[in-house]
Amino acid sequence: MDEWIEEFSLFLLTERGLSPLTEKSYRQDLKLFTSYMKDRLIENIELKDLVDFLCHLKDQEYASSSVCHTLMTLKVFFRFLIQEEKIAKDVAALLSAPRIWQLIPEVLTLQEVEDLLSSTNSSELIAIRDRAILYTLYASGLRASEVSMLNFYDVEEDRILVKGKGSKERIVPIAKIATEAISAYVHAWEGKWQKCERSSPLFLSKKGERIDRGDVWRIVKKYAKMANITKNISPHTLRHSFATHLLESGADLRIIQEMLGHKNISTTDRYTHISEKHLRNSFEKFHPRV
Repeated sequence: MDEWIEEFSLFLLTERGLSPLTEKSYRQDLKLFTSYMKDRLIENIELKDLVDFLCHLKDQEYASSSVCHTLMTLKVFFRFLIQEEKIAKDVAALLSAPRIWQLIPEVLTLQEVEDLLSSTNSSELIAIRDRAILYTLYASGLRASEVSMLNFYDVEEDRILVKGKGSKERIVPIAKIATEAISAYVHAWEGKWQKCERSSPLFLSKKGERIDRGDVWRIVKKYAKMANITKNISPHTLRHSFATHLLESGADLRIIQEMLGHKNISTTDRYTHISEKHLRNSFEKFHPRV
């Protein structure tokens, strides 16, 4: 994708006549995008990937104006790729509106969460690791990047030390069933660690290296498919499901804010809209006079 960004930048400067400063802002947006997509081929990127990326930026507490600017960058970039016949379909053309950042990934039902977690019930080493990762995502509401950055000694009996955005640390409680899954993984993989230090990564690849955010993304997709979940889900879906289920069970919004590592309560407040939708759907389904 990098070569096409270079071509795009040249196009902006020469054919569009944009200033170097404006071109730089487009390039910075696309740098974030390529970092998020990792090694995905540009021709394989779909609309849902763009929506996931924009939701990721909002979840990382980028300003709404910055998310909107990135949206416009993607639209111009994909239009350029169409002109250059690099891709067959302009998926970004379907991105609408300056209020795209209010899109919230679908929330799993409790049964869907159960189906997802149950799909890892295998004695294979990879499945044991993946089970621990999925339990950690849902039981703590961590971002994919935060899961990948967990170290060996960050997990205690009922809490996790999380390194969040801007290297800020926070303590997040975690359910016993999740720590049991992590313990089972550590026991099964114990020969993979040369030595266990504070900086030793917790979740390892087959080669014994720290997994990255892209690995976590692929793990979620793999088991969602195995569980026959048709919703478009990602690690963020588990994070949103975690927060939504807490709210629907009566948890205080401020507590959820602390657990998610949101700087502003307004970021967390969007879950009230999901909860209201859930309540309305339940009301319409069960109330005898509706």
